[in-house]
Order: sequence, then C-alpha cells, then structure tokens
Amino acid sequence: MEYRNEAALSFLAQRRSHPPKLLTGPAPTRSQLTELLTLAARVPDHGKLEPWRFVILERETLDRLAPVLRQEVLASGQDGAAAEKAAAAFGSPLVVAVISSPVASEKIPEWEQFLSAGALCLGLVNAALASGWGAAWLTGHAALNKGFGEAHLGLAAHERVAGLVHIGTRGDTPPERPRPDVQEKTTWLP
Repeated sequence: MEYRNEAALSFLAQRRSHPPKLLTGPAPTRSQLTELLTLAARVPDHGKLEPWRFVILERETLDRLAPVLRQEVLASGQDGAAAEKAAAAFGSPLVVAVISSPVASEKIPEWEQFLSAGALCLGLVNAALASGWGAAWLTGHAALNKGFGEAHLGLAAHERVAGLVHIGTRGDTPPERPRPDVQEKTTWLP
C-alpha cells in the first residue's frame, strides 16, 4: 500500500486514555486548544451539517461547578461517594464539553448526527494524546443530566452532551488494560 502511515498506525496501536485523576496542570493554552479542536473537527459529517459545538470549562469554571455538581448528585438520591466521584471529575485542568447540536435535515437522521459528535470526542482525545497531552473522554452526571447541562453548560432544548473530554499534562501512565478479542467480536458473512 502506497499510502500506509506507519507512525499513525503505531500511535493508534498504543493509544490510551489518561484518567482525569492522573492529569495535572498546565492545561493547553487557548491557542493550543484551538489547534486540537481544529484537528478534532475533521470528523465524518454527512451533509456537512456540523451538528456539534464546544463548551470550554477552564479551571475557574470547574472550581465553581464542582460543588454544584456534588449537590445535584446528592439531590438526585445518590450517596456521598457518588457525589464526590462526580465532583472529583471536575478536578481536571481543562474539560471540553462536546455538545451534540443536531440540525434539522430531511436526509440526515439525528442519530447519525449524534455519532458525528461522538466521533469528534474521540478525535479530540486522539489529537490531545498525539500532541503530548493526557486526555480522556467521560460522561457522568454532568453529561447525562439534561438539567445540569441546560443550567450550567448553556444547552438548548434540542442539545445534549456527547462527552466531556478532560485534557491536561500527563501524570503517571495508567496501567495497560485488557483489550477486546476482536475475533470474538467479529462475524464474517458468507
């Protein structure tokens, strides 16, 4: 194959997320983050609808929202451990909320537009990792609770959080985890 990119294949074979608890500061600068977002935006987007947008949560915002998130988790009936875990996720140096913002279309269904936002989440993680940052794509209460998103992330009624991408300086490398047996997950049709 003439166009085989060995460096990219090696990166993909070794890529691994860095849990937020292992991320430290500094976070990318606005200029560096803009470059990462530009790379991430090169995703499948049937119809060129751009059915997503970004909300950037810097340290000051994360510090303000962490106790609000803790209280909302408790108010939802979950225990203190769940509330602390939710709030601790906002300990990352920087979080990019990737918002699925579907566009009215007769040709492209909403679920396909949501997949584009999901692809963008992975693209952002990979762009950050390839640039030397640590990164992880998570959800949790802040992403899954529509009320939190509307009140604190500026979501419109038709929008939802596709993912929260945590980015910062890499700390310790997380241990390797078991990977799927692709043969067991694959069906070849005759």
